[in-house]
Amino acid sequence: MSLFVGRLRQAAASIAAAACGLAAQLAHAALPTVPSPPEAAPAVGASSLLQAGFGMFAVLGLIFLCAWAARRFGLQRLGGGQFVKVVSSTMVGQRERVVVVEVGATWLVLGVTASQVNTLHSLPAQAMPATPVPGGSTAAPDPRFAGAAGLFAQKLRDSLGLRQRPNP
Repeated sequence: MSLFVGRLRQAAASIAAAACGLAAQLAHAALPTVPSPPEAAPAVGASSLLQAGFGMFAVLGLIFLCAWAARRFGLQRLGGGQFVKVVSSTMVGQRERVVVVEVGATWLVLGVTASQVNTLHSLPAQAMPATPVPGGSTAAPDPRFAGAAGLFAQKLRDSLGLRQRPNP
């Protein structure tokens, strides 16, 4: 039994010592102390500021470039819809465009503005030409301007010093 009493006294003594140490720390924290001087912020050099500034402007430039490209070329959805497909689209003003949409076996010619969409014409779906015409237009050239286009092409060839191609 004396062994048990001895261990009990040791445990009581260590608990009392821990309690005294904790009380001393709490009392010390409550006493007014001299504040330590604030740590100085690390010096920032001009080169690191320039590097951060150039990085920020590069990121902003990329954001504006992507926004311009998306607005200029339009965002095309990958995959598209199964029932509705945009066949062609042409800008006719700053915020206006004419869009040909295929719905089933029908083509709808739509006038699209910033605030509304109007159906301009409806016609049966047609086969798309195998090769697109340069310039994005699939319509036949207007015969009234055929001479002017030929004259312009001739003057362009002359100014570039190219020979005229023979017609097949």
